[in-house]
Amino acid sequence: MKKTILIPSAVAVAVMMSSTAFAKDLKVATSAQVGSLQYNTTEYFTDYANKEFDKAGIDYNLKFFGAAQLGKDKDVQQKLKLGTIDLALLTSTLPTHVSEMALFELPFLVSDREHVAKIEQEVFWPYIAPAAEKKGYRVIGFWENGFRNITNSERPINTPADLKGLKIRTPNSSWRVKMFKNWGANPTPMSFSEVFIGLQTGVIDGQENPYTNIYAAKLNEVQSYVSVTNHVYTPAYLTAGAKHYGKHSQEVRDILEASAKAAQQWGYTQAAQLETELKDKLVAGGMKLNVADRQAFVDASGPIYDDFKKNVNNGDVMLTKALSSAQ
Repeated sequence: MKKTILIPSAVAVAVMMSSTAFAKDLKVATSAQVGSLQYNTTEYFTDYANKEFDKAGIDYNLKFFGAAQLGKDKDVQQKLKLGTIDLALLTSTLPTHVSEMALFELPFLVSDREHVAKIEQEVFWPYIAPAAEKKGYRVIGFWENGFRNITNSERPINTPADLKGLKIRTPNSSWRVKMFKNWGANPTPMSFSEVFIGLQTGVIDGQENPYTNIYAAKLNEVQSYVSVTNHVYTPAYLTAGAKHYGKHSQEVRDILEASAKAAQQWGYTQAAQLETELKDKLVAGGMKLNVADRQAFVDASGPIYDDFKKNVNNGDVMLTKALSSAQ
């Protein structure tokens, strides 16, 4: 008995090819914890972009990996360059590789979100984004991490003198380490995923983060005090490896960048709504809140500004533009 050999039709072959050879999955990563603004904004971006690809009939699919599933920030940055991760949300670790990004490491630079928008247009895209691309990173989204405040288990922080001797966790950012050293603390760089255990076991005494990260990580369970300093406004950068991002078609890049812009606006709205709400929840969860003496911290921060102007390319120009845009 002869076997019947079925030959797929041209249409069937086209369907099979479109679902295999031409299908493109992109990995999107963040180390942010579940429930944080960074996590939620990245998830929103992923869903938004996938809907836009469907509308355009483009066989691309973004897959979201949060809470450091694909590695800590340092590992993710390397994977972006290798192309094993396509997009990632990076924050305070990127200035270690792109010195111009340290503009946002300067204390008390940013006054409010309107000021952030001006700095984005007048300084970030003209000066900082091109510098990042030269280092192999293509930033396609300028999102929010937020205004940072200090928590600890020992005492309220009203002035830099209150930080003396405290082990304060910082991101792996040389600028943040210098800042806290200058203020008298003992800064301890550590991955955010390790902070809760570090605080619980006494390896560190405190840390600094926006309310959304403090609340999402349940740090109120292992910290007694939250001191409102708003010492640094940290953006979050949706970033690709520059070499690999350029391989996508213009239509694909347009959708990714438009989706990043939509996610930025969504994130800003969420941040404004959550700021007071989360602060109240932290207090309700047992933390004692105080408002620090802003001027005392400003007075102690001059050396950080001098260092930036002296050692960062276009540092003086960028700083002047950023400060003048607040007016």
